[in-house]
Amino acid sequence: MPPPVDEPAADDAAAQLDEIAAELYALPPDDFTAARNARAAASDRTLAARVKSLRKPTAAAWAVDLLARDGQLAEALQLAGALREAQDDLDGAELARLGRQRRALVAALATQAVDLAADRGVSVSAAARADVEKTINAAVMDAAAAAAVMTARLVRPLEATGFDAVDVSDAVGGSLPGVPDAPPPSRDDLAERRARKEAERAVREAERAAGEADRELAKIDAKLAKARERADHLSERIADLRAELTRFEADAQKAERESRRLDEDRADAAARSRAAQRDAEKARKVLE
Repeated sequence: MPPPVDEPAADDAAAQLDEIAAELYALPPDDFTAARNARAAASDRTLAARVKSLRKPTAAAWAVDLLARDGQLAEALQLAGALREAQDDLDGAELARLGRQRRALVAALATQAVDLAADRGVSVSAAARADVEKTINAAVMDAAAAAAVMTARLVRPLEATGFDAVDVSDAVGGSLPGVPDAPPPSRDDLAERRARKEAERAVREAERAAGEADRELAKIDAKLAKARERADHLSERIADLRAELTRFEADAQKAERESRRLDEDRADAAARSRAAQRDAEKARKVLE
């Protein structure tokens, strides 16, 4: 039976290997093998064997390592948490929105990774760029892939396929940080989150309905103000017309009285005229 491993010593050795691996993977891929062999030759026999076992990274993995080392993956990994929460809640609309955001972000980060590689004199082919996108997408979709990518010691590309966990075996030079399993959400937790989302949706719908009601009320208020203004104007016009009608009626009564008086005067004048004509006729007869 082999002797028990001294855990603190094993941890120190792993940390030392990770430190060496981080330095080596920061070099351009073409310089990796010679630098690794030189570092192994300068190490003790146990560590030398482990350093010598470090694999040269592919161009895609090295470009992603550059991106992780440059601190450009934080936003993508924040999006990863939001995606997993949306999946837990089975929120289709939120998943669609986050999916569009994820694709745009992954494409932008892949472009940054290729540009970082070009700045260091390394050309990334179209096929390697596709692997860069797949790797970044895997880091967004899977917590274990994210942990592997964030070591900046990736040696091969990763890919998320369907709902299966991303295979990160042999994907990292040195130790692979453990990813603690998150406890699955309980039914109560899911019910609470769904109830909260339903409540938030109800609030949004109520606020939308309240806004529409306010706008409708404002329209009605404007129409009511115009109607009241017209009613007041018509009432004033009616009052003016009534006053004018009263004046016309008084004038008509006065004209009627004057007309009756003149009728009487005419009758008297006509009687006098007839009497005068008779007198004149009599005088003509006497003259003849």
